[in-house]
Amino acid sequence: MLTPMTNQLESLRKHSVVVADTGDIDAVARWKPQDATTNPSLLLASAADPRYRPLLERAMAQAGGDAALSMDCLFVQFGREILKHVAGRVSTEVDARLSFDTEKSIEKARRLVALYEKVGVGRERVLIKLASTWEGIRAAERLEREGIHCNMTLLFSFAQAAACADAGVTLISPFVGRIYDWHRAQRKVEDIALEDDPGVASVARIYAYYKKYGYATQVMGASFRKTGQILALAGCDLLTIAPDLLEKLSKTEGEVTPRLTKESSVERLSLDEKSFRWMHNEDAMATDKLAEGIRRFDADARKLEKLIVSLAAAAPAPAVPQPG
Repeated sequence: MLTPMTNQLESLRKHSVVVADTGDIDAVARWKPQDATTNPSLLLASAADPRYRPLLERAMAQAGGDAALSMDCLFVQFGREILKHVAGRVSTEVDARLSFDTEKSIEKARRLVALYEKVGVGRERVLIKLASTWEGIRAAERLEREGIHCNMTLLFSFAQAAACADAGVTLISPFVGRIYDWHRAQRKVEDIALEDDPGVASVARIYAYYKKYGYATQVMGASFRKTGQILALAGCDLLTIAPDLLEKLSKTEGEVTPRLTKESSVERLSLDEKSFRWMHNEDAMATDKLAEGIRRFDADARKLEKLIVSLAAAAPAPAVPQPG
């Protein structure tokens, strides 16, 4: 009797923790990942879906008409629903407008965790996502000391990765696909071969550096454009994958073999603010993509805020008691 062939997704799960990169709760329920990640862009797409209208209404009711608080409540409502379908954690993002404000980022993170705790979700099941700016990294360093664990996003440069590890953050999410996009545009080509893919190479370099020097911070490859990029990073601590790519992996037979190494030729770095800013600034791709990513997340957050305001305006006014 022939043994059924495993698919690439099943095989990948043996080597890396698979995380769903989506705000679509039905997709999370279907794929049953260990963790799930969200961001304003993903939640904007989901919030416009009629299936999730009750979550918007619940968030608005919880916030009592406060638009800014409604946003935080909506993130928490989605996060709580997602956690019903995963055994691990959900990542929830701090407002992109706070990317250069350490104190306000800490304040927002504490508020999100408090809102989660109000609906019965402990902080151990939540990762607070912060942009990997100098200010965001400093905020994460302090939050980690309070037992609020952080996922550093919009990470494109080695300087960002080194600073995050020294800050003792729980997790980083280097963006493979956006690095690939930038270099593809610069080279004016339709594709870049996997063996020359700068996004894949960036994550492999960071992973090797962390392992060589014994950092506890985990590496989660993110923002993939094709399954080949995912398979090239098999063995990475975690991989966060969009539903369409999860689908492709599940429909492709084959065993996946880890390819990452724990050997690094990079000397251990110790970056203060000036050296961090200079080293990051020397990477044109990283400076471009970090700035673009902050702008994009902010734009989608503002669209989401407008959606909440429009729904609140369209809601029927509460009945006024008539005199007897």
